[in-house]
Amino acid sequence: MNTLPFVLPVGLAFVSFTNGLLAQDWHETLTNTATNTWTENFAINSGVMKATGKTAWSVRKYTLRGGKQHGVDVIEVDNGKLRFLVIPTRGMNVYELHCEDVKLGWNSPVTEIVNPAFINPADRGGLGWLDGFNEWMTRCGYEFAGHPGEDGEKMLTLHGKASNLPASKVEVFMKGNRLHVRGRVEEKMFKFANLEMVTDISTELGSTSVRFDDTLTNRGSTDQEFEIIYHSNYGESLLEKGSRFVAPIKMVTPFDERAMEELEDYAVYYAPTKGYGETVYCMELHAGGDGRTTVMLQNNAADRGVSISYNVDSLPFFTLWKNTDVGEKGYVTGLEPGSGYPYNRSVERERDRVKTIAPGKSKKFLVEFEVLTDAAVVKKTAAAIGKIQGGRKTKVKEKPEE
Repeated sequence: MNTLPFVLPVGLAFVSFTNGLLAQDWHETLTNTATNTWTENFAINSGVMKATGKTAWSVRKYTLRGGKQHGVDVIEVDNGKLRFLVIPTRGMNVYELHCEDVKLGWNSPVTEIVNPAFINPADRGGLGWLDGFNEWMTRCGYEFAGHPGEDGEKMLTLHGKASNLPASKVEVFMKGNRLHVRGRVEEKMFKFANLEMVTDISTELGSTSVRFDDTLTNRGSTDQEFEIIYHSNYGESLLEKGSRFVAPIKMVTPFDERAMEELEDYAVYYAPTKGYGETVYCMELHAGGDGRTTVMLQNNAADRGVSISYNVDSLPFFTLWKNTDVGEKGYVTGLEPGSGYPYNRSVERERDRVKTIAPGKSKKFLVEFEVLTDAAVVKKTAAAIGKIQGGRKTKVKEKPEE
C-alpha cells in the first residue's frame, strides 16, 4: 500500500535567516538549469515565519534515494489543513494529497516514485509510460497525448512526454496567504516540439483546496499542435462500491464497445472486480455563467468527496476512466478534463480536437481541486452542479464515435 513519505530525512536542516524575523512574503529558487542551481535540501515553516498567524504550515524539499526512485526530487507542502507532494522530476506531477481522513490518490502496483531515467516510453508497443503511473495528478501531453500508435510517419507513445520531463526551474514561495510551488517544464526537440509549460501549484493556508494555474507557451517560430489532459486518479478512501460521479453532463459517449456494456451505470462504481479491465466515457459538460464547470466524485455514504472546477473554453472535453479491478491490479478511477479525448492524435486531429498555439503565444489552464470532508459540503457541491445542469437532459450516445 502506498504511503506518502512525510518524514523529514536525516540531514535536512531548516533554512535560517540572518535577520531573525521575516516578512510574510518569501521566495526560494530550488532549481534553475540556466544558472546550474540545484538545492538538495530545503525546509521552512510557520515557526520561522512569525508574521503568518496561527496556522501551522511547512514546505520541505528533499531527494529520494535507492531503487527506481533514486534521484527523484520531491517538495512536500502542508498548509495546516491538507498536505501534498509535488514531484519536479516527474513533470511537476502531484503524488498524493491528504486532508483529514480523505486521500486523493490510489494504490498502484507501482509503489515507488519512479525516476524517468528508468522508463522507456516505447516499451510494450508504446505503453512504457505505465511503468511510472501511480500519481494522483499527472498531466498528459503536451505535443501529444492519448493512446499509442502511428500518426502519419510518427509512432506516438502513451500520453506523451510531460510526466517524464524533469522541471528546468523550480521555485517555492509565499505570497499573501498562499503557498506556491512553481515549475517550468520544457518539451523541446530539434525540428519538432518547442513547448514550455509553467505551472503554479498553490494552496491557501488552512484551506481544503489546491489550484493549478498553468501556462503552455509555443517558443517556436511556427504554429504548434498541442494536447493536454489533467489525469487525476482516485482509489480508496473515496472509491468504493456505490461511489458516484456527479457532473453537469451535456453529452456522454462510450469510448469503445467495452464501455457500451455498462453505459447505464457510467456514473456509479462497482466493488473491486477481478478481471474487470477498464471502461471509458467521453463527455461534454455544461458551464455556468462564469464559463466554469464543476464535477464531483463522492463516496457511497455521500459524506466524503472531491470536486474539480475548471474553465470549459480551455478544457472543452472530459474523460471518465473506470478501472475497478482488484486492489493489486489497481482499483482506480480517473477524472480527466482535457483539450480532447485519449484517442490517438491521428484520430483526434480527424475530429478537430487537436488545437494549435501560434508562435510566441500561450494557452492558459486553471484547474482547482477541493476536498469535501463532510456530508454538508458534498450536498452543497451537488446542488451547485445541479444548478449548472439547469434541468437540461443529458444526451446519451449508445455507440462510440465512428
